[in-house]
Amino acid sequence: MDRRNFIKSTALTTAGLGILSSTDLFAKDGKVRLAFIGVGLRGRNHVAIALNRDDVEVVAICDTQEESLSQCRKQFDKKGIKLPKEYTGGIDAYKKMLSKEKLDAVIIATPWEFHKDQAIDSMKAGLYVGCEVIAGLTVQDHWDVVKASEQTGKPYMTLENVAYRRDVLAVLNMHRQGLFGELLHLEGGYQHDLREVLFNDGKSYYGKGVEFGPKAISEAQWRTKYNVEQDGDLYPTHGLGPILPFVNINAGNRFTHLTSYSSKARGLAAYVEKQSPGHPNAKLNYKNGDITQTMIQCQNGETIMLTHDTHLPRPYSIGFRVQGTEGIWMDVAQGIHIEGKSKPHTWDPAKEWVDKYDHPIWKKYETLATGSGHGGMDWFVFNSFIQATKQGKQTPFDVYDSVTMSAVFPLSTESIKQGNKTVEFPDFTSGKWKTKKNTFMLDDSGL
Repeated sequence: MDRRNFIKSTALTTAGLGILSSTDLFAKDGKVRLAFIGVGLRGRNHVAIALNRDDVEVVAICDTQEESLSQCRKQFDKKGIKLPKEYTGGIDAYKKMLSKEKLDAVIIATPWEFHKDQAIDSMKAGLYVGCEVIAGLTVQDHWDVVKASEQTGKPYMTLENVAYRRDVLAVLNMHRQGLFGELLHLEGGYQHDLREVLFNDGKSYYGKGVEFGPKAISEAQWRTKYNVEQDGDLYPTHGLGPILPFVNINAGNRFTHLTSYSSKARGLAAYVEKQSPGHPNAKLNYKNGDITQTMIQCQNGETIMLTHDTHLPRPYSIGFRVQGTEGIWMDVAQGIHIEGKSKPHTWDPAKEWVDKYDHPIWKKYETLATGSGHGGMDWFVFNSFIQATKQGKQTPFDVYDSVTMSAVFPLSTESIKQGNKTVEFPDFTSGKWKTKKNTFMLDDSGL
């Protein structure tokens, strides 16, 4: 369909057009010169998508571990594509890459403690930055990322793939067409049994081992220590990123305060003891509670509840809930209820509504997204970042959106540390939220 009919079909013309223009010429030679800082499991997922595109050239990769570099080389060999330049040897190796290579953009997929410096250095080198996914460990880290983006004029985008999930976008489409009425309350989170990720045997990513740190591999080398040392919502972006467009955060609305509570911690120690009775890791004092819940207040009166639940046996769920004056969606219940259309006090199967209101962008690009990972949403988030880079435009999630969804990490930790005190949520936009417009996925000009 043409652009005019596409926008008309979404019934969103009153909200304004997207921020990306489909009429701009591609940057430079038509290919985005892309580098990767970190080619572990998540980084290589993005590499795989990049190698399937003719508008991206992976110029360089950087990692401190030979195993990751070796696995990444296999990806290029399998596709018959020339190997990129490699940088390794230490945590500062990426700086040499930034100074020597001619690049347009970089994707960062390293342990969280390195993200702030790597992102800032990349923006200072004149690059677009896509980051997986925490922006920093402290509130000041998040301000530093904002300042660097503002000073350099280079976009920083949290690569939050769940914001592009098909059912999430279908429900966003329903909301924008008024089916839920005025929104009052939303929920999301990261509810996912990660015990086999946080521990392994040092031989396989999802093994049954009980080790973390130097004896382990992949995320268990670094991610587990946060659960040992900190108590808070350590991974808020999966739940919060998709919620931002529903309530116009940083675009006519903002978060003002949050309060966090955490349960006692039993799951990780119990898991280790069950796998290896008497192992020292079963006796550690894991500070991160098994269930962390954070309540957020919005400027315009909405409330949001986030849940972090990764240490206990359970099926995966983001736990989305979108509730307004005229209806509700809950992904755990797999149900939708719309007043006047659903039977009173009865859930309709969510699939019926999701199929009916499938987002036009998903329907248009589902063939390209097929097989890209996480049900296709990995293609959408990667593609949005690449198209913004090609067109020299702002990314769909800008630096303010990115740090807003990430900052719940240190803010929730601070709230719990202070006895569940309500803490103020920084206005990272410095007032820009009052005039900015919500354009997320309003049209496909950025795709």
